[in-house]
Amino acid sequence: MRPSPDALPDKPVDMFDRDVEWMELAAFAADERPGATLGIVSGRRRQGKTFLLRALTEATGGFYYAADEATDSDSLHQIGAALGAHLGLTSGLRFDGWHEVIDALLALGNDQPTTVVIDEFPYLARANPSLPSILQNALAPRRAQRECSRSRLLLCGSAMTFMGTLLAGNAPLRGRAGLELVVPTLDYQLAAQFWNITDPVLAIKVHAIVGGTPAYRREFARDDSPADADDFDGWVRRTVLNRASPLFREARYLLAAESELQDMGLYHSVLAAIADGNTTRGGIAGCIGRKSGDLAHPLNVLMDCGLVHRQPDAFRANQSTYEIAEPLITFYHGVMRPIWSDLAHTSNPARLWERSETRFTSNVLGPHFEQLCRYWTRYFAPEEVTGGFPSRVEPGTVNDPASKKTRQIDVAAFALADGGGEAILAIGEAKWHETMGLSHLERLRHIRGLLTAQDRHGAATARLLCFSGAGFTDELRDEAARSGEIRLLTPADLYAGILLRAGAKERRSAFGDRRDRRANSPMLISSTSHLPRLRCRADGPAGPVCGLPQGEGQSRKNRRSRGRQARGIIPGGFPRSCGPGPARHARTQVPSPQSQPAAVRARLRWAASALRRWSPAPALRPPHGHPGGSSRPLL
Repeated sequence: MRPSPDALPDKPVDMFDRDVEWMELAAFAADERPGATLGIVSGRRRQGKTFLLRALTEATGGFYYAADEATDSDSLHQIGAALGAHLGLTSGLRFDGWHEVIDALLALGNDQPTTVVIDEFPYLARANPSLPSILQNALAPRRAQRECSRSRLLLCGSAMTFMGTLLAGNAPLRGRAGLELVVPTLDYQLAAQFWNITDPVLAIKVHAIVGGTPAYRREFARDDSPADADDFDGWVRRTVLNRASPLFREARYLLAAESELQDMGLYHSVLAAIADGNTTRGGIAGCIGRKSGDLAHPLNVLMDCGLVHRQPDAFRANQSTYEIAEPLITFYHGVMRPIWSDLAHTSNPARLWERSETRFTSNVLGPHFEQLCRYWTRYFAPEEVTGGFPSRVEPGTVNDPASKKTRQIDVAAFALADGGGEAILAIGEAKWHETMGLSHLERLRHIRGLLTAQDRHGAATARLLCFSGAGFTDELRDEAARSGEIRLLTPADLYAGILLRAGAKERRSAFGDRRDRRANSPMLISSTSHLPRLRCRADGPAGPVCGLPQGEGQSRKNRRSRGRQARGIIPGGFPRSCGPGPARHARTQVPSPQSQPAAVRARLRWAASALRRWSPAPALRPPHGHPGGSSRPLL
């Protein structure tokens, strides 16, 4: 039986987000059932895994041990010393082998549930490859030491190629774990809050360089965040391009963290080819001078490491492209690597950055904006924008028989259709540094016609989404105002209701639980049921409701309507800002209340009163660990 939320330890006040991860770990540690259990915690380096596990052992009075790169005998000596100190002994315990160590760790939970953490487990397994088998035998069913114990053993590591195989296939520990938790990077919306950035354009630029890795702000940049858009160039020179900053060489070190990688030159060349726009396997092979078949293994390894992900084509089942998952690597290969020698020998990178800004815009910022647009459409776009809830969003290629060419689509959203199959909800194009006009709209309409001619389900009524970082022409705005099938979306829409307005840093968005549509994400795999997720809410006419579990005190229908209102969607699907002021959507102006039916006028009056009520927001505090709050040491 899963522990009730009230019985779980509180999340530390200095922890930013990680609500789901904390509750899963806390529920695993507080499980009162007899029998020792095993959990696996993994994720790329610098995501806050050690912070999470140390906080968990402090909150539960458990045992934490971080392994070093050492010989097997030295590791036995170190864990014996650590365990002796934990038990309050005057000297460390002496162990002759890992069988004795595991039994001693299980004995810690003989009286009550006890958290036991072994961090950097790959170091131990590298020195003693039989360690997973030893754990398998120690946790065997009906073994007395296991049945009498309630130790909650957590193995943690950052070597994704190793951690990903612990429970896979015929691995010794397969079937022994009750928790498999992957700690992901912060998504782009959370990253903007973490860096305390309120300008959506600036937030996208920063995310295109450092992504959502928490340590890059706290430890690497030492809390140096760009003050405003004008400070962005200076921030890049002070941090990423500063040879005295850890961020300067970080992209080169990310691969070194994976012990399974042998030919580093090959992997760097593959990443450089992808960053240069060669996203197909054939294109990568041609760029680095290898056969296409020779790249299957290195690409699979990079995907296992979480550094590259495969992007299927929306309309061609047998084709796919590859994208770099870590923005800092894209920035390094797209901007820094071509001028690495100059960067390493200059004391003033200003001129080098000025010469590289064009490459940054075309090779880094443009593709990154397309990725964010797809991510927003998949997980955050209101139903009024896409015409439904997408089940997948991918780029695609459409054949044009008349011109004997192929047409590229940046965003293709699909939904599960009644009776099985999929229906096209929307298609879209994303341009970061280009003002979109009628020519872009006509291109989308032409592609929609090609899809309709192919008898694609839903193509004839698909919405047309135009994403632009540079704005739209007046002609396109007028056309969007006349047509209900067009949506014009700016960087502000990608952060609607999330970024805080200047001068209102004490306010939090009213999105509720932002992860509802990601409940099936492979990033969280657990044998236990989901807990209610706590978020800070500001829903409905009754005023702010902070810290209530989702679904408590409100019906499903009310949650849905309030969620739409909280996201700033008013009748007709026109997003508004969560603060006072005029409508900020570029599509068209909001119709006057007098021109609307009575029911719609009532909803407009509620929306206006809600905006006025939210503007001072005296009752809303940022959640613990929010960058706008008072607690500074985060992740």
